[in-house]
Amino acid sequence: MYHFVKGKTTHQAHVGLPNGTFEDEHGREGFFGPVSHLYRTHRPTDWIRIEGPLKPRAFDCNKVAAGTKGKNPVDDRRSVLYNEDVVLHVARTTTPMDFYFRNADGDEVYFVHEGQGKIETDYGPLSYKRGDYIVIPRGTTYRVIPKAAVNFFLIIESRGLITQPERGLLGQHALYDPAIIETPAPEPVETEGREWEVRIKRLNEMTSVYYPFSPMDVIGWKGNLTVWKISIHDIRPVMSHRAHLPPSVHTTFLGENFVICSFVPRPFESEPDAERVPFYHRNIDYDEVLFYHDGDFFSRHGIDAGMITFHPQGIHHGPHPKARENVKNKTETDEVAVMLDARRPLMMTPEAHDAEWKEYYMSWQPTRSGAE
Repeated sequence: MYHFVKGKTTHQAHVGLPNGTFEDEHGREGFFGPVSHLYRTHRPTDWIRIEGPLKPRAFDCNKVAAGTKGKNPVDDRRSVLYNEDVVLHVARTTTPMDFYFRNADGDEVYFVHEGQGKIETDYGPLSYKRGDYIVIPRGTTYRVIPKAAVNFFLIIESRGLITQPERGLLGQHALYDPAIIETPAPEPVETEGREWEVRIKRLNEMTSVYYPFSPMDVIGWKGNLTVWKISIHDIRPVMSHRAHLPPSVHTTFLGENFVICSFVPRPFESEPDAERVPFYHRNIDYDEVLFYHDGDFFSRHGIDAGMITFHPQGIHHGPHPKARENVKNKTETDEVAVMLDARRPLMMTPEAHDAEWKEYYMSWQPTRSGAE
């Protein structure tokens, strides 16, 4: 379809907005489908109230995790958001798992928000530390052995296969060099002198299988399916000094009907007329979730590490009122966050409702946000 231009607009999206206007992106298919930019004289988030269930939400995963016993990331994981394709869990653990776990329902991506330790797997052990992503394919047998006093994980459970995005014109070394991916080497565990339990999850029900030897008895493996790890700190963001790019350029993993993106520090746009904060948008085909890991979350007031914001399909979101002013004298962002965009609507669990910041949807109002 042709692009049409009506009324007062910019020459280039996200650059040189007409005085007194706010850019509002109305798009389909994430940031890949048909799109138009509307130039409004008011922020589309300047509502005075919302009546009904559709509203931006935020909740504190520190509170969700604090309600667990801290035994292990299998028994004590707490779901926060879910749909038919993906479940977001948080888990806090302090002691080594005394059993092995196998998820027959889906792949898992562990993001290490706090702590360090080791994961023993069929393929061998992998150490982990703060900021690591560990991808565990469906059917892998593993256990988590923490070495720090507190380990806090964001766990994304996918019904489909977790893969890497195509780099296309950016080249194969964009986002991160494939050479930084770490995979485990076999390291058999002592098999004598005890009984070993493997708990298998299928259709969200647990079955325990017991062996007179350790299931970690692999002495070699080959193939292209394995546990693998990268650090969020090794990700090199795609950027432009002339225009603000959509969050889809930060995609780290692909799931079935969802993507996982990583936001890491990057230079701000230096073009004089370029917008330096995210544009207002209503990403109508996807629910957008952000887990805040570390740093200064410049576009959000009142959000701290370990919190999640949840912006569902159909209602606007964008930077808080004073964000544009706050970044004028900064040269780069200072935030680390994990984003999940889900094609099917996400549902909140009771644990998420209990940890919700109920007034978050009003935080765009200057008197509520403290931004002006």
